[in-house]
Amino acid sequence: MTDWTSGYMADVDYTHDFYKELSPSHLALCALSSGQKHGLNSPNLNYCELGCGQGVTTNLLAAANPHIEFHAMDFNPSHIAGAQALAAEAGLTNVSFYEQSFDTFADEPDLPRQFDVIAMHGIFSWVSSENRQHILRFIASHLKPGGLVYVSYNTLPGWASALPLRRLISSRAALETGTPSERIDNAIAFARKLEAAQAGYFSGNRAVRKRLKQMGSMPHNYVAHEYLNRDWTPFHFEDVAAELGGAKLKFIGPCNTLDQVDDICVTTEQAAMLTDERDPVRREALRDIMVNEQFRCDLYRKGEVPHTERSAVGGWFNTRLVLTRHITDDPLAIMWRQGAVTLDEAVLRPVLDALRDGPVSVKDLLGAGVFGAQSWGDILRLLRILIGEGVISPALPQEGYDARAAQCASLNRAICTRAEDSETLRFLASPVTGSGHAVDRFEQLFLLALAEGLQTPQEWAELAWTILAPQGQRLLRGGKILQSDDENLAELVLNATRFQDQKLPILHSLGIRL
Repeated sequence: MTDWTSGYMADVDYTHDFYKELSPSHLALCALSSGQKHGLNSPNLNYCELGCGQGVTTNLLAAANPHIEFHAMDFNPSHIAGAQALAAEAGLTNVSFYEQSFDTFADEPDLPRQFDVIAMHGIFSWVSSENRQHILRFIASHLKPGGLVYVSYNTLPGWASALPLRRLISSRAALETGTPSERIDNAIAFARKLEAAQAGYFSGNRAVRKRLKQMGSMPHNYVAHEYLNRDWTPFHFEDVAAELGGAKLKFIGPCNTLDQVDDICVTTEQAAMLTDERDPVRREALRDIMVNEQFRCDLYRKGEVPHTERSAVGGWFNTRLVLTRHITDDPLAIMWRQGAVTLDEAVLRPVLDALRDGPVSVKDLLGAGVFGAQSWGDILRLLRILIGEGVISPALPQEGYDARAAQCASLNRAICTRAEDSETLRFLASPVTGSGHAVDRFEQLFLLALAEGLQTPQEWAELAWTILAPQGQRLLRGGKILQSDDENLAELVLNATRFQDQKLPILHSLGIRL
């Protein structure tokens, strides 16, 4: 019998996560922030995700961007069946899923001739060299001139010290018997036994000991796909840039805007060394050495379309921003590569306050004087940090909002209805950002209650408990499992009250309703 998995860990389903970096609005912001025009607000765009896993990201993006046609493939039939089922429940008509391998997908007759965006998250490091060549050929033939490619991958030097750990876990799991979860647990236990025996690899490598400790709390499906595949390659940045260059792609910039702010990533001395390096590829590779990079999310382009200095300012002026996190009166704590990120509260608070009621353009923020006397460079630094930290998000133009809102509500109802039986799907679609946002199972049940006309946290909690109690679900308080109905209901009421005060206003600002 043919092994259709090609060495990939297919007997454990991939995670049901959403990755905001793949959102067209986020890619557009990153292109702008890297000095590139993008055209992602144009009508009739085509978007392709290679290796879409469970299809959660693609479905959310399709719901939130009805002006874009989405196409996504994965070789795992259970992933595609699940993705198609969710799309059908939501009535999405602008998304198509394909059960295909990388070597056959380019010949799929239902694909558009070319794409504006091709995205691949968690693919490049986890497939064989042969499959990477299939991917590059697909990009070369199916990406429009000026089109964007998003790629993420494990990186050297950050993974260098953990290569033996990955080999140990993978080899030991292959020797074990039982379910995949049992094999993973046994392999981790064996590695910990070696650590306890003071094996030199562990005793001399603090970072590896930390990584091994973290593995114990990671979901089995994540550990399986990260550590147990036959093909697993951490890359030097220069090597990936060279491979993608074969498909006429050029590196544009990182997709985490925190990494576009040098002073929170490298020291002053390191920044001077980066400035001295004129070649952009060598400079980025040097930077990876400085920060000991272990995972990259990057934006590439087939043919540059750079902004002028003036047009870049205009692009920022037209960018709408929206608050995506509840903000307290406490100082905003942000940690990045150089430790704590310092932001002037006197400058920060007026910006956050101006965004509390919904999206506002940078031009209007400037007109309202919320940035004070900051220079343009300082304003961009602040915005990049807040976007990278997930405090604010780029928002789509107001035009087309009603169509986006209707389609998002349809998908969100389908997801929240599933929350009656499962906590698998933990994100909802926003017609404001064109992206997805984290909403846990309890919060989804509260939204269902609100959609049914229940108005108070007490009522939301009571409805949620009628669903959770028969399933044996129990809540935690202070690390202790609550046993009685009264204790669990009281805890749910506290959760619902906090949801009403903190999360619900943000969801409404994001247009997230059922």
